[in-house]
Amino acid sequence: MKTRNLLRIALLASSVLAASAAANAKSLVYCSEGSPENFSPSMNTTGTSLDAARPVYNKLVQFAPGTTEPKPALAESYEITDGGKTITFKLRKGVKFHSGVNGFTPTRDLNADDVIWSFDRMWKPDHPYAKVSGGSYDYFNDMGMPDLLESITKTDDLTVVMKLKEPNAPIIANLAMDFATIHSAEYADYLMKKGTPEQFDQIPVGTGSFQFVDYQKDAVIRYKAFDGWAGKPKVDDLIYAITPDPTARFAKLKANECQVMIAPNPADLDAMGKDPDINLMSQAGLNIGYLSMNTTKPPFDKLEVREAIAMAIDRDAILKEVYQGAGQKAKNPIPPTMWSYDDKTVDWEYNPEKAKELLKKAGVENLQTDLWWMPVQRPYNPNAKRMAEMMQADLAKVGITATLVSYEWGEYRKRLQAGEHQLGLLGWTGDNGDPDNFFFLAGCDKDGKPAAQNLSKICVKEFNEDMMKARTLTDTAERTKIYQEMQKIHHDNVMWLNIAHSTVFEPTRKSVSGYKISPFGAHEFQDVDVAE
Repeated sequence: MKTRNLLRIALLASSVLAASAAANAKSLVYCSEGSPENFSPSMNTTGTSLDAARPVYNKLVQFAPGTTEPKPALAESYEITDGGKTITFKLRKGVKFHSGVNGFTPTRDLNADDVIWSFDRMWKPDHPYAKVSGGSYDYFNDMGMPDLLESITKTDDLTVVMKLKEPNAPIIANLAMDFATIHSAEYADYLMKKGTPEQFDQIPVGTGSFQFVDYQKDAVIRYKAFDGWAGKPKVDDLIYAITPDPTARFAKLKANECQVMIAPNPADLDAMGKDPDINLMSQAGLNIGYLSMNTTKPPFDKLEVREAIAMAIDRDAILKEVYQGAGQKAKNPIPPTMWSYDDKTVDWEYNPEKAKELLKKAGVENLQTDLWWMPVQRPYNPNAKRMAEMMQADLAKVGITATLVSYEWGEYRKRLQAGEHQLGLLGWTGDNGDPDNFFFLAGCDKDGKPAAQNLSKICVKEFNEDMMKARTLTDTAERTKIYQEMQKIHHDNVMWLNIAHSTVFEPTRKSVSGYKISPFGAHEFQDVDVAE
């Protein structure tokens, strides 16, 4: 009887300690703006989906928080030899993978096989996972990786050798991008044997600072801290509260229901700045908001028509009403904070009468078109619907009737990339601090096929040749000269209509410490703490 009582006391004490630990666990809630398409960064191009995967994964190299500087990550070091054509990565020893909520338990540490598997999935058509979940690897392809890579091999379990066909100036910065995430080959094999390979992209397993716990579509994503190679995070539980409406996000922030939020409504910035419990952080955005004109759909293949639209839209009015002064009108596809920016570019003037003359010259009358607007708020466009409405009114003044169109965010992007639109609003936040990361959005491959992100579906030979040449050069002055010529080509061909470079605002509760605004629009929480 005495032994049984002692056992009861021990169990009761254990329960009390467990409850106390749970009560003392630190939680950080991030009010995000949308649901991810999946949790595999190699398959995504939107910040919404990439943000959802970032807590779980790492890359060989990654950017120091708040900077554009690549630093070693899963690779503790790397060496570039052979005139820039060979990169040898030395992997960290003892890097652990997460366990999966679907029963997976890793039996080994990260090794070279995982690195090779991760790149081969995107690169090799015969890879067992190449077609799983649709098999679309837009970033990998748009960054020119299939044409650039010669081989990826290992010399031992902790050494990976990447050989390139030619030198590539932005390669290390490119490998710090999300598409270059390293996955577990053992996890992939486990799911394939179970007959559930599609879980690989929906139930993520990585080496990152947080382990995936649960996802409820359009509601919440939950993660828990993982004591891995980068050290244990300062918070125990990380929660993404999916909140599409910016007013609702602000209400949650004020009520301390979330401690970090994305993309505030410009109209709320003044109130945020005055709130004693909120820290309103800001910096010039490494971004561009633009209007694409699909050149595969006449009459947008005519330069005069694209020029007419550029002159018909009052971008100063848009900047005032949509951005409410939090940004600047764009005349180049790269932001003025980026090296090689050409301030000598002469922007398109707002001139409806000249626009009418150009349309007449092109033989275009009573043009009917669609005008697509994004259903979500993005840092480069705080209110796409209102922007589209203003553009619709401007176009009507020059005889163009525009019908507004939108879809659910994932569907919207997929249809835009497929070229279903005539006119479409989108934008871009840079991924790696290199101008190439913006120019490829208007680029084509060596066979003249537009990149998936080239929504205008336009291929200009001189622009493409310059882009390919600049990638092989390491001299910044030479690359700058080429990129400035590309800005002129972009303008003269109206490859898209530049609208604005926005200022990025990131409100947090003042109880939050260690959070830094990413120039790439990423939201990262490894070093973030929240006061009790």
